[in-house]
Formats: sequence, C-alpha cells, structure tokens
Amino acid sequence: MDAALTLLSINLLQPMVLAFGLGFAAQLIRSDLRLPDPVHQGLTIYLLLAIGLKGGVALSAAAPSEVATPMLGSILLGAAIPLWCYPVLRRLGRFGAEDAGAIAAHYGSVSAVTFVAGLAWLAAAAVPVEGYLPALLAVMEAPGIAVAILLARRGEGAFAAIAHEVLAGKSIVLLLGGLLVGALAGERGYAPVAPFFATGFPGALTLFLLDMGVMAARRARDVLRVGPFLLGFAIAAPLVNGALGAALGTAVGLSPGGATMLAVLAASASYIAAPAAVRLALPDANPGYALTAALTITFPFNLTIGLPLYAAMAGAG
Repeated sequence: MDAALTLLSINLLQPMVLAFGLGFAAQLIRSDLRLPDPVHQGLTIYLLLAIGLKGGVALSAAAPSEVATPMLGSILLGAAIPLWCYPVLRRLGRFGAEDAGAIAAHYGSVSAVTFVAGLAWLAAAAVPVEGYLPALLAVMEAPGIAVAILLARRGEGAFAAIAHEVLAGKSIVLLLGGLLVGALAGERGYAPVAPFFATGFPGALTLFLLDMGVMAARRARDVLRVGPFLLGFAIAAPLVNGALGAALGTAVGLSPGGATMLAVLAASASYIAAPAAVRLALPDANPGYALTAALTITFPFNLTIGLPLYAAMAGAG
C-alpha cells in the first residue's frame, strides 16, 4: 500500500501532470489561456515524430527475435480490445451500432500522449524499459480502429477508403515514418538531432498537456450528458485493458517496465487518430460520446491514478 501511494505521489507531482491540472483549472476560472492552433499542431507533429525516431533507433540495435513476439502480441491485443468493448456497449450500454463502433475504435487505438507520460513517469521512478517500445505504440494505433469499424459496418463496402483514412493519417505516417527514419539512421545518424528530439521532449510534452487540460475542461460539461454507463465504462475499460496488457507483456517476455508500458498502451484511448478515421467511416456516430469518454474521463484517470496501478499489475511497483 505504501509503495502504491509513493508511486501515485510521484506521478501527481510530475510537471506534465501538474501542467494538465493547470490548464484544466485555467479553463474553469474562465481564463483565456489556450495555445494557438498552429502551436498545438506543431507540438503534435514534434511529439509523434520524436517517438517514432526514438523507437526506430532502438529497433536498429535490437535483434529481430527480441522484437518480433512483443510486436505480434501488441497487434493482436489492439485488434482484440474492440471485440469485447463493442458488444458491451451495444448490449449493456444500448448504444447504436455506429456509436458503439466509434467508442470501441477510440479504446481499441492508443494515446501517444499517455504513452510518453508513462515513459516519463517510469524514468522518474527509475524503472528501466525496452528501447523499442515506441514500435509497439506505432503498430497498435490502427488495428483496433479497423476492427471496431468493421464490427459497426458489417456487410457494407468502402473498406479501402476506411483503411486509407487510418493508414494515411498524420499520426500513423509520423510514427511509422519516424520508425523507418530512425531505423535507417541508427544511433550514429540520430546523434546530431538528439538534443532537439530527446532533450527538448519533456518540455514540449509539458506544453502539450497544458493545452490538453484546457481542452478536457471545455468538454467537462459533456460528462453529464453521456450518462452513468459511459462514465463507468470510461474507467472500467482502461482497468480491464490495462490488466490484459500487463499480463500479455509479462507473457511475451517484456521487463516489468516494458509490461507496464504495454498495459498503459492497452488502457489508453485515442483522441487523435481514431476521431479522424471514425469521422469518415461512421458519419452518423455522435462524436461527443467517444471524445468525452476518452479525453475527459479516461485520459485524466490514466494520467493520475492509472499509471501506478498498471505498474503494480506488471510488478514494477
């Protein structure tokens, strides 16, 4: 119990988490604090490319046999999450097919910001992780979205357009492109840009989370509209998925820190890649349901309480 409380206090006192709280509080007191849209977009591009580059460099130094099993397991996990989320949302939550598919797509995909916050938290707690973990982030982005959309649109065509929207989205292009660039450049090629992409990363993440706090507060009122079921789902889903991720991470041979990060990925919910794909594939879905659940409930829960829980599940606590 004492260890869990210590981990929780470490997480809550991280500058990234405190910046999120500052942004949330600023919106509540009706401050005009808000990053300009070009700055927000620029930070998004920077963070995603930096994650991809770091993962690619780590992949260049890792043996294929070391990476293959965790990557395959991560892909299967991402694809499997909507298989339980969708029927629960349909049968217990009584959502329509498109709304259930949209919510399942958000929870089947992953949050890069939650991932990097998890890495920063583990670094502060001196818990080592595998260097190729950003590759797992990249491969888990799309499968869950595709499966959720297929569940919602069974019997319909247009899968090629859906697949293009998911795979050509900037998050996938930056993550996979960054992986490729980092893998080809290797540690020697990465060294000249490392001060920009590695040293500057925590500061950029802090600014980004400050803005995310503002965005989450703006959607706070929507929490009252989604109903008690979705509120409960937005907390229960990350706990279930986090437990699955921790168990799978341990089973495929990841270290306790690596298994924690796979749990973090499984527990996170996308609010960058998934909304873009869902907007095209499920046009009749109410975007307020999925975004409110993912951004206003699940994201803060993971950032404050979830990370220590997933570390404990993976034996890193």
